[in-house]
Amino acid sequence: MKDKILEKSNELFLNLGFKSVTMDEIASALGISKKTLYKCFSNKTALIDAVTEHMFEAICCSIDAICDQKLNPIDELFHIKRVVMEHLKDEKSSPLYQLQKYYPGIYASLKQKQFLIMQETIQDNLKRGVQSGVFISSIDVDFISRIYFSGMLGIKDQQIFPLTKYSMNTLTSLYLEYHLRGISTEKGIQELENQLK
Repeated sequence: MKDKILEKSNELFLNLGFKSVTMDEIASALGISKKTLYKCFSNKTALIDAVTEHMFEAICCSIDAICDQKLNPIDELFHIKRVVMEHLKDEKSSPLYQLQKYYPGIYASLKQKQFLIMQETIQDNLKRGVQSGVFISSIDVDFISRIYFSGMLGIKDQQIFPLTKYSMNTLTSLYLEYHLRGISTEKGIQELENQLK
């Protein structure tokens, strides 16, 4: 039952936002009583904490599966972008922004976990890119990985990038291209151009 609740809650939160969805609506969407819902999760905050953890684990597993393939570093980043977008369903409600605003403790914890995972993944990607000649050899791997993470958070800022103007899919595509053009060799630019076709 818990998994069913997590899946349905995840879907509702992504489409309507963490703040907007009530426990009544979740119970109704699942066809269960509120009492049953509260047996599994003591309150909405506990449910949101579990949903974000569940989603984070699912995304990490998908990213690990891509990284295990040891693809060309540029292809790898595009594969990761696609799989994250599939999990987040284009973030119609800007869930991260709502999480930050209404559930700052959960947001801070999630952000820290994301940073640690992304740091490791991006640094590995950058090092392999330098070794294979698609990224400039003089890049500062630690700095670039941090600026990449910072930019990925930045494009989710609704005040700067309103969802009425850009979809999350468009934003991540534009940001990924911007990132890669800044660090790629001629060989890397060629690979990027192939991806963009």
